[in-house]
Amino acid sequence: MSYLQTTTLSHARNVCSLYKRAARNLESYCFDRGNFRYQVTLLRARFDENKDIKDLRTAKHLYEEGEKELFKKMHPIPKKFPHSPGGIAYGREVTPPDWVLDYWDPIEKAAYPKYFALREKRKKEYIEMWNKKYGAPSPAED
Repeated sequence: MSYLQTTTLSHARNVCSLYKRAARNLESYCFDRGNFRYQVTLLRARFDENKDIKDLRTAKHLYEEGEKELFKKMHPIPKKFPHSPGGIAYGREVTPPDWVLDYWDPIEKAAYPKYFALREKRKKEYIEMWNKKYGAPSPAED
């Protein structure tokens, strides 16, 4: 999912986002799961009180007040999921590049004969495609 917003969100989506961020903020404050669920139920009741407001100006005002309240009550060290941006394990899983397989020992490659046969075929096809598109590389000068 992209973190760059490129579209305009509806008022309903903004309110849902505010609710979710407020609930996650409560999760940072409440260590006991029962207390957390109780606080989230109270939060949901506050949101449900105003769900039937038809006047968009009033609804927008309530939304802005909610944003201000969330900003004031934001936890100083919010809880983050480990693999999410800002989490302690974000970006730790490194995908090894393909050239690492070129340095495998032949005995290791013998365990996967079909894979490496297909890989060598694809490497040759890629080199042929490269040479056709860009031309063969010139020999290196010493």
